[in-house]
Amino acid sequence: MGDLREPLRELTSCGLPEALEVMGERWSFMILRASFNGLHHFEEFLSELGIARNILSNRLAKLVEHGILDRQPCPDDRRRIEYRLTEKGYDLLPAMVALRQWGQKYGSEVVEDPILVDALDRLPIGPTSILSHDGRILGPQDLRLVKPDRLGQREDGTRAKPGETLGRGDLAYGDRVQAAE
Repeated sequence: MGDLREPLRELTSCGLPEALEVMGERWSFMILRASFNGLHHFEEFLSELGIARNILSNRLAKLVEHGILDRQPCPDDRRRIEYRLTEKGYDLLPAMVALRQWGQKYGSEVVEDPILVDALDRLPIGPTSILSHDGRILGPQDLRLVKPDRLGQREDGTRAKPGETLGRGDLAYGDRVQAAE
């Protein structure tokens, strides 16, 4: 990714160590997947995931502590507790989809059933990609690390101006963005 490398020993210079501290084990991801699938109650997680009660309790507490799930009394029975995804939790969806797609591509004998589709046309979603600020799909050869004071400075010394950023549902066509309807 260019000439500049991340300071690999410094854990505060990158978000990956912090993300792994919160989500870096199997059961946290399985609970998150269950949450995306509409599970909200401790007993549902317990029966659907086949997880030990103490491990489930520990992982739910950690996900709540880190703001990924919110713990709320159930509206129809205040003695029961619901675990609901927060905005921070929903922001993990692209990472979950990318990991799912990677597992399907490289896992042994993974058959997708049911299939994750676009709600609009019910066709399978495309591969998760890294997008530039203006919506171009980027590959490893397109990525560089730069110091914050050099953002926008091209290799030839000229300055880039930010383009239109993509919103949910927007389409990118070369140098222009079409807003979602």
